Formats: sequence, structure tokens, C-alpha cells
Amino acid sequence: MGLSTSSVYPESSARAFGYAADLGYDAVEVMVGMDGLSQEIDAVAALSAHHGVPVCSVHAPCLLFTQRVWGTEPWGKLERSAEMAHAVGADVVVVHPAFRWQRDYAREFVDGIAALEESTGIAFAVENMYPWRTSKRRKGQKGLEMYMPGWDPSTETYANTTLDVSHASTARSDLLAMADAMGDSLRHIHLTDGSGSAKDEHLVPGRGAMPAAELLQHLAGRGFGGHVVLEINTRKVADADERTADLRESLAFARRHLGQAATGEPASP
Repeated sequence: MGLSTSSVYPESSARAFGYAADLGYDAVEVMVGMDGLSQEIDAVAALSAHHGVPVCSVHAPCLLFTQRVWGTEPWGKLERSAEMAHAVGADVVVVHPAFRWQRDYAREFVDGIAALEESTGIAFAVENMYPWRTSKRRKGQKGLEMYMPGWDPSTETYANTTLDVSHASTARSDLLAMADAMGDSLRHIHLTDGSGSAKDEHLVPGRGAMPAAELLQHLAGRGFGGHVVLEINTRKVADADERTADLRESLAFARRHLGQAATGEPASP
């Protein structure tokens, strides 16, 4: 059970490692670009060693606001992400599908991801996204298709995929059906929640309308061996105490529905 550094924003990536150690998370996912430190491989490795918390995954800088992190060439960003993953002992790089305007990158994306996995030995787990829509969207009107080859990785031939609960909410996807459609490629979970809003909410799991608990129970039942990483939005909390409470509540939710005790060991029947 991991903690994404994005879950503590606007606090720093360094603070995320502190929260993970204090609250009992097993690992950290580094969202590259949230702050300058997240872009420094040696700094991330030092933080992991200092707090005794391993890095399970690296989220490549493919968000709109990280388009210039580690340069502007998209394949170079992914190669640098794999370099960080190797250096800190992570086995997964989370990556979003290409934007439609990244034409060459988008056209080569599926085959290029497979080639990167072959050359680096790192799993590039492609994340489900969503059509862009507004809150004033008319009934039956579809959102804008902003990703190529598409926002739903279960329809492609990726060897590894990431399932984000909030993105599934925004897309109004059937969460459990998507998990089944991803099948053996499902390597990584972004645990969060959503109400079905046009906004990508990233709520504390259990506070939205998505069957997050059922997803975790389903994964535990089928012997899922990948990472479950908390990725929530705590930007509007009043203070660090409220952020701590949200992170603690989320970890307890995950442990409970994965059938784990607080230590991370399997709970007694």
C-alpha cells in the first residue's frame, strides 16, 4: 500500500515520505514535477533511505502542467522516468496516454511503450483517463476525446495498466468492469474516489459514489499482486492535522478492504 506524493500537495515530496513513514504506508509513489525535489533522482533516493520507505513507482511528468519538466520530448521524459525507477528500486512507471496534439508520439505510443518495457525492464503501466467534459454538458452529449490512441487502456494491447478510481468516475465508467477488462495487465491502482462530476475530484476513498471498497475486495479475492497507491486531493484541508487524518483514514480503508491488518500482514479470518 503506497502513498503518492501528490496526495500531500501543496506540501513537498519530502513531507510525503515523512507522512508515509509516520502513518505506516509501505511505499511511496513519486509524482515527478510536483516540486523541484521530485525531479532529482539522488534526492529521491536519499529521502527513501532516510525514512526507510521504499519507492514502488514513478509517475512520469505527463500532466498538462508538467509538460516542460525534463524537457519537452515525451519519449525522453519516459526514459528519464525509467532511469529514476532503476535508481530508487521502483518497478513501475505510471504514464498517461498521449494527447491528441502530440501527433507523432500518439501514433507511436502503443508500440513505443512496449519497446521501452523491453529495453528498460520497467513496467510502464498506462493509466485510464477520461473524455473532457463540462458541468453544463447536455444530456447524452459526449466529452471531448483528448487522448490518443484513447483514454481507456483496456481497449489496447498494453502489457501493464493502471486503474485510477477518480478517472473512472469522471469518465462514468463501470469500475469493476474496467478492472476485469484490464485482466492480467492490471498492475497498479490509484486508490481514490469520485462523485461522477466533470471534475477529476480524487476524493478520500469511501467519500464518493464509486465502489472503491468492492474493487479492493475484488482484487484481494483474485490474488492481485500489484501496487495500490493512494492518490487523493488534500489541497483544501485546513491544516496538516486534517491532512494527516485524511491519509490515516484512507490507509485504514485500504487495509480493511484488502483484508490486511494495520501492520500490512494478512488479517485473521
